[in-house]
Amino acid sequence: MFDTFAEKKFLLKELVKRDLTSKYKDSVLGILWSFFNPLLIMLVFTAIFSMLFGRSIENYPVYFLSGRIIFDFYNAGTKGAMRSIKRNQNLIKKIYVPKYMFSVSTICYEFINFLISFVILFGVMILTGASFHWTIIVSIVPMFFLLCLVFGVGLILAVCNTYFTDVGHLYNVFTLLLMYSSALFYPMEIVPPLVQRIFTLNPVYSAISCFRECISYGILPNASTLLYLAAFSLTTLGIGIVLFKIYEKRLVLEL
Repeated sequence: MFDTFAEKKFLLKELVKRDLTSKYKDSVLGILWSFFNPLLIMLVFTAIFSMLFGRSIENYPVYFLSGRIIFDFYNAGTKGAMRSIKRNQNLIKKIYVPKYMFSVSTICYEFINFLISFVILFGVMILTGASFHWTIIVSIVPMFFLLCLVFGVGLILAVCNTYFTDVGHLYNVFTLLLMYSSALFYPMEIVPPLVQRIFTLNPVYSAISCFRECISYGILPNASTLLYLAAFSLTTLGIGIVLFKIYEKRLVLEL
């Protein structure tokens, strides 16, 4: 699988390029929407929730946006990978292409959007007078494990959704629950202790928490939280690779 991946770098590049051009093909602003979309969402949520939580959260815009871009990448990356096989079924039926390339290219495309969102985040930090800490460099660590998590979940969903279309509908509900359990726009302290413990099992929240500690608070990520994120992400990635390897040749029969 990995040998094939090394030989298909050009294909991966073309698939990512296709996704970039097709999404903004008929748009006047084009790729600038990758900048405006997170900014507009942040403005709306900040206007609504800063009245509720602004006093208990220092620099609410940075707090919200730093969590939102993490969740948006997970949400868009996993959902894109989930639909990637069926979305490209015409091409898959005509020529031989490693099926995982479609899932991987979709996640890479969403990762580019994720990196673009950092421009907005840093711009908001400058405008709100937030401090830039050296721990920003350390944020690469939770980002790496988040990427592993997205790849793992994406590969699992790509297989499951090809066999059972209902998975896509159920996953939409699941990601909604995941969003509200990730403390995107509220402080975790407002929920009961028992609920807090349940929420800490959410690996997306773990990624957000570690990321915020590096970006907003200038401290190193909590060791136990980062370790949990690493273990969960790498395990999920391993399961995703093995599952996709087992079912890859059979997927075309389900299209």
